[in-house]
Amino acid sequence: MAGLEGLPGYGRWGASLEVLRSHPGALWVYGEAGCGLSTLGASLARDRGAAFQDDAEGLEPADLDAWIEAHPRGVLASHLAPEAPAVARAASRCLPFRIPTLEEEEGDLERCFWIMAREEGVTGPLPPLLTALPCPGNLRGLRNRLVRWKLLGQLPDDAAPRLPLADTEDLAANLHVLERLLLHRALRRSYGNRVEAAKRLGVSRRHLYLLIARHGDPVRGEAPTSGGPKRLLRGQNSNIRDPRR
Repeated sequence: MAGLEGLPGYGRWGASLEVLRSHPGALWVYGEAGCGLSTLGASLARDRGAAFQDDAEGLEPADLDAWIEAHPRGVLASHLAPEAPAVARAASRCLPFRIPTLEEEEGDLERCFWIMAREEGVTGPLPPLLTALPCPGNLRGLRNRLVRWKLLGQLPDDAAPRLPLADTEDLAANLHVLERLLLHRALRRSYGNRVEAAKRLGVSRRHLYLLIARHGDPVRGEAPTSGGPKRLLRGQNSNIRDPRR
């Protein structure tokens, strides 16, 4: 996991760290899974010279109370807000601090991503889909995207386009959808290598570039630049009725 500067919203709440480090009582750090709770909690505990309890919601209420009694300046990390009934009694004895999600701090997405990329030794340019929202799993999900790209050249499944057949029996429309499906699959399986993708599809490089102009390249994040084959455009135009009729 990235350091504190790689957590969502760090530029906004980083100035509060000194208050948290010097607070005389226990701390309750909370937020959604994968947003850096363990990273922040362990860092604060280390700086305070105090004990750290991760996944605090897993303890029974009596055990939570006992833990705070034994570690009055301890740091607890939890996926539950302090007002949640299961932890409210113990959390009321702590200073609460919430870490936001990537969705809440959308402007931080690329910053967090490039901090991770630097740690993983990955350099750009990289496909824009790697830093697209939504990002299930917060920072953990973002790192998984980066590692999959680094090792396999795979884009995130949640950002991949869905390609259902057209809701019609029109052959041109459905061939267009199937063509896009096969092209995008070949580009992903060849990790963006267009020479290999052309070989997989059994087409020339010139034909491959025509297909990419028609359907885009999901690996490089390129959008389509042409309107599709004439047979498809003829079919679309034939479905437009003349308003004078």
